[in-house]
Amino acid sequence: QVQLVESGGGLVQSGGSLLLACEVSGFNLDSVAIGWYRQAPGKEREGISCIGKPGGTFSYKYYADSVDGRFAISRDNDKKTVYLRLTSLTPDDTGVYYCTTVVPSLATCGVNYGPPHWGKGTQVIVSS
Repeated sequence: QVQLVESGGGLVQSGGSLLLACEVSGFNLDSVAIGWYRQAPGKEREGISCIGKPGGTFSYKYYADSVDGRFAISRDNDKKTVYLRLTSLTPDDTGVYYCTTVVPSLATCGVNYGPPHWGKGTQVIVSS
């Protein structure tokens, strides 16, 4: 059974940092690209980052303009975990953060075949 489980969210002050983790099971992490999305209250879900398959032909990492320079994505295939480091957080970064096999940039991270899979999300709250 394919599962993606996010962790690491919480309450942080503006300017602070968090490390989100996405642990996967039921498939080989090194054979898929992973995306991170977030959804703020009352807003549509936003694709913010993705990381391509190791050894693939794509440029590998993507960041939306809203997080570029502040967030960093990485993967540890041995631990079957993808990380998203959040820094210089502002209240606008508040939302539920999801990891998924859907990627916000096919050109950068490539395409996964098969049905999409999503985690249940982890809540990030940034206080001013």
